[in-house]
Amino acid sequence: MMAASGLRSVFGVYIKPMEAEFGWSRGALSGAAAISLLLLGAAGPLVGRMADRWGPRAVIGSALLLLGLGSLGSAFVQQLWHVYVTAGLFMALGAGGVAITTGSTVVARWFEARRGLAIGIAAGGMSAGQLVVIPLAMALTVWYGWRTSYFWLGLGLLVLVLPVGLWLIGNNPEDRGLRPYGAAGSIRSAAQAAATVAAERVSVVDAAQTLPFWLLMATFFVCGYTSNGVVLTHFMPHALEHNFTPFQASAALGVMGAMNIMGTVGSGWICDRFGRRGPLAFYYFIRGLSLIFLLYVWNVPSLHVWAALFGLNYISTVPPTTTLTANIFGRYSVGELSGWIFFSHQVGAALGAALAGWIFEWTGSYASAFVSAALMAILAAGLSLLIREEPIGTRPTAAPAPATA
Repeated sequence: MMAASGLRSVFGVYIKPMEAEFGWSRGALSGAAAISLLLLGAAGPLVGRMADRWGPRAVIGSALLLLGLGSLGSAFVQQLWHVYVTAGLFMALGAGGVAITTGSTVVARWFEARRGLAIGIAAGGMSAGQLVVIPLAMALTVWYGWRTSYFWLGLGLLVLVLPVGLWLIGNNPEDRGLRPYGAAGSIRSAAQAAATVAAERVSVVDAAQTLPFWLLMATFFVCGYTSNGVVLTHFMPHALEHNFTPFQASAALGVMGAMNIMGTVGSGWICDRFGRRGPLAFYYFIRGLSLIFLLYVWNVPSLHVWAALFGLNYISTVPPTTTLTANIFGRYSVGELSGWIFFSHQVGAALGAALAGWIFEWTGSYASAFVSAALMAILAAGLSLLIREEPIGTRPTAAPAPATA
């Protein structure tokens, strides 16, 4: 998740170099980012359903392969449509298979207790991607050029990360003769586990008839709009156009990534002990205030203060959102339902990326885009408080037929 999230997130680093080499407009490149974010989310329901039914291991392995090939292809683009295919299509679909959708499937199956903390640690891998991969991509771009940067990142993913993922990831604890962490009772057989999966799965049709599902989708839509859409796509060009150097801006992203890890893991710990609705609302409210603060950043220390503040709640929304999904709808429905919720996140991200690029072209500034994101985050804080964490009934396991005389 660290490698996939980091590699998918580097597109903002390459916007200005691509503009300089090809003369493409900010709006045209923002369109590629928007399509990438949209497809990343669109992959969620499909890969979630596949992970629920067949296990996440094969899904993650195939996705890492596709992501690496997309990065290698991006190093050789010559036309704008090449960018849309490699970075916008291949890398998006690859990253979508190694996102929180499949990560939460693994965690929900392997953890009964400490589920929030475990999801927080897994999502912390996504945060670490910003800390590690984005500064690395910027350094490679400054030293060797953006094409070389794309090439070596893709090659590293295929050679180093893909084999490790296939080696370590397991579909179910029962496959290895284990129980989920914190689960009571005896170890179930693979057949018993499969029967439980079928009996306890809540379909998206059933979930769509409940208010919590739509509230989770609405709040995560705002999460995507404010984070991946507006900030992650446009922070780098925004910072460069306010006289910060590339290394100062990438260092700020590094600070954000480090605080992401602390915020996400801490969020999981908080969810396990103090509930989920209140913390989720608090995270969105602080995010809204931090986006207003970004408009008043004036030097490098204040930029780093903003990066730390925004980083603390950048992915901290993931543990409460995912654990709410698992607790309301059951752990064997997490993949598919999280996929749909994540899809709403990416629709928001795509809309935010495109609108921010168009607003910049119309006004010459990102100010209106940041204000819109701040208002939406504050709205999401209120919606979060309306979510009721009551389990949705699942189909009972069929009882044996009574004996006949």
